[in-house]
Amino acid sequence: MATPAFARRRAPDGGRRGQAWSWLAVAVLGVLLALQLFLAQRAQLAADAGTRPFATAVCSVLGCTVPPWREPSAWTMLSRDVAPSASEAGVLEVTAAFRNQARWPQPLPVLTLSLTDRHGRVVAARAFTPEEYQSSGVPSVVASGEAAQVHLRVREPDTDIVAFSFEFR
Repeated sequence: MATPAFARRRAPDGGRRGQAWSWLAVAVLGVLLALQLFLAQRAQLAADAGTRPFATAVCSVLGCTVPPWREPSAWTMLSRDVAPSASEAGVLEVTAAFRNQARWPQPLPVLTLSLTDRHGRVVAARAFTPEEYQSSGVPSVVASGEAAQVHLRVREPDTDIVAFSFEFR
């Protein structure tokens, strides 16, 4: 009477070699899954200050890119001025200088300029994209601790303007 297959003894190394390949295959597939998850989530990892260094380091090895750092609250206004144009009636000359106080370089922000009348009402407001205010001397990405200066020309509203404010987005 023959013994059943599950009760027979295997060759000493035949079963172990198959197990080693199985574990190696599982490890390789696990690494590939982790890599795929990283690549799919790299934008979210790069947007968090705690995981951004890890994401940029891994992407520098893998050759992938992470989106630029965006932290609008880290822009600090250094100087600002709104004055009537000396050369053109009905136009306001707007100048502003601001510094990137973030830990990493970041692209220029969207600047929102609001003009207020003597009653505290906003009579005009406009958001300017970097493409609209960026001149040849202004870099598109500002390093940490560096400043940028912009110059805008806007049409003056009919109402008397007594105040203005800037907001970074």
